[in-house]
Amino acid sequence: MTTTQRMYRVIKRQVITEKAADDAGRRNAYHFAVPTDANKVEIRQAIEKLFEVKVVSVNTLRVRGKWRRRGYTTGTTRPWKKAMVTLAEGHTIDTF
Repeated sequence: MTTTQRMYRVIKRQVITEKAADDAGRRNAYHFAVPTDANKVEIRQAIEKLFEVKVVSVNTLRVRGKWRRRGYTTGTTRPWKKAMVTLAEGHTIDTF
């Protein structure tokens, strides 16, 4: 797999919630869903290359799966990893 292919796989989707929208307005930070094996350096490089912006910092967290029940069957949703990327002043990413 080439580095460009990996960059496109590192950024799965943008997480758009009320908290993420508030974060984008207050501190110019955007939230993304990323693979669980992605590290901060890969995430930074992918964001800078794909969106052509300057990244100041990357914070990551692992979101645990929630317990769900459907009839008699119980299970969990899939765990995933979230990356909160803070951009330099003057740089933005179009979200909507």
